Amino acid sequence: MPATLRISPISADRTAQLVADLTSTSGTTAEVIAPFTGAVLHALPLSTADDVVDAAAAARIAQKAWRAAGFAHRRAVLLRAHDLLLERRNELLDILQTETGKTRGNAFEEVFAGASVTRYYAVSARGVLRTRRRRAGIPVVVKTRVGYKPKGLIGVITPWNYPIALSIMDVIPALASGNAVVQKADNQGALSILASRRAFIDAGVPEALWAVVAGDGTEIGTAVVDAADYVCFTGSTPTGTKVGERAASRLIGASLELGGKNPLIVLDDANPTDAAASAVYAVFSSMGQLCVSIERIYVDRLVAAEFTRAFVERTRGLRQGSALNYSTDVGSLTSAALLDRVSKHVDDAVAKGATVLTGGRARPDLGPFFFEPTVLTGVTADMECFANETFGPVVVIAEVASETEAIAAANASDFGLNASIFTGSLARGRRIAELIDAGSVNINEGYRGSFSSIDAPMGGMKQSGMGRRNGPEGLLRFVEARTISESTGLINLPRTGEEFEKLTGLMTATLQVLKALRWR
Repeated sequence: MPATLRISPISADRTAQLVADLTSTSGTTAEVIAPFTGAVLHALPLSTADDVVDAAAAARIAQKAWRAAGFAHRRAVLLRAHDLLLERRNELLDILQTETGKTRGNAFEEVFAGASVTRYYAVSARGVLRTRRRRAGIPVVVKTRVGYKPKGLIGVITPWNYPIALSIMDVIPALASGNAVVQKADNQGALSILASRRAFIDAGVPEALWAVVAGDGTEIGTAVVDAADYVCFTGSTPTGTKVGERAASRLIGASLELGGKNPLIVLDDANPTDAAASAVYAVFSSMGQLCVSIERIYVDRLVAAEFTRAFVERTRGLRQGSALNYSTDVGSLTSAALLDRVSKHVDDAVAKGATVLTGGRARPDLGPFFFEPTVLTGVTADMECFANETFGPVVVIAEVASETEAIAAANASDFGLNASIFTGSLARGRRIAELIDAGSVNINEGYRGSFSSIDAPMGGMKQSGMGRRNGPEGLLRFVEARTISESTGLINLPRTGEEFEKLTGLMTATLQVLKALRWR
């Protein structure tokens, strides 16, 4: 039996050092609970709206010097931070597990993603954002260049479920492009964010350049939006909609990664046993508390029996516990509220006729918020878990008669964040992927293919959000494109009717030549 966590592995002194980095003058605190035990992990200092205003002012001052330091300096600092993240990975893993209740393996995925993102933007920012020449309206007569200016202060609102990975995916491209950041951390993920931030501060990022605040979302989150020149939000669709509306009222941009009800399709030519093994991970990783995890499985009836049997068997074999090592496969839900939500979704489905193939109950013997990985069939549209995001270790399996039916079922959702296709033919998988309404589609993988592809954009369609993180797109959202044109003096552009009359023939001929040469 895996060893269980009794006391936080993070010392009180170390915790005090980390929370001291919060911008907070309120004198009030909030208790943060350790999911594995239900005990108080630490008391988190809370920020005020005035703290946000002060942090924003200091960050704007620091941003001027950070921008002036240039790409080479920022690259060197970020690469040092990359190394420190890896050197400090064991402490980061301990904090992540203790604060979120996830397994060691799931925690490592976060640290790995954070380091990958840091390296990527450190080495790519200069190339993506360098000033480039563009074709002028009248070649030779005019020269045109496009460059980029940092927006200034970026507001980042980060959830509790992937506090390091989702934090770094927004904060680091903002810093790499020459901006400052004021970040609102969720109380439950603040310690992880502060510990990872400390690696960047120790590497040379000015403390004022990246401020972290915490507190009530309505007060502190709103203050962050009001102080920023651009906002990144990750969280629920209802809250994200409000953030987007407030940002729009100030005429600033926002990227919003919101909810998902992500489908997985198993086609008739897939290996059902292999597909089941990968699908189990895609469903129950981080106990389903991941925006891109799978909640719906549509399996072709020709392989449905074998796939379902293998899926249930593998689910039953998952090792659940609170060990601070790699001996467990699934951990705990993070809070009582999440346990209540998951329980209600399962109870509602069962009461209305769904069948539980495995799981379906809480495990208080393991800890206060543990819930067994659960597989349901016979779920209908009147059940809460049919169309609404559960955000927990619950999946619905349904048979379909054809790939056409599977595609239609996958797309029959208000959400469009991630999707997955399992098939024996990559060509078939690519063809079907083109028909799926989702920001990312994984073939023969659940979500990690796209999630780990830092050079590719990540984001949602429909109610799953707007904007993209990662890739060049993740940098370009934080800058303003500026066009600078100059007259070469070879020919003066017409300014009077007489000058127009003389030059219209030449200008018309220019357009005809450009078309003949197929120039843009």
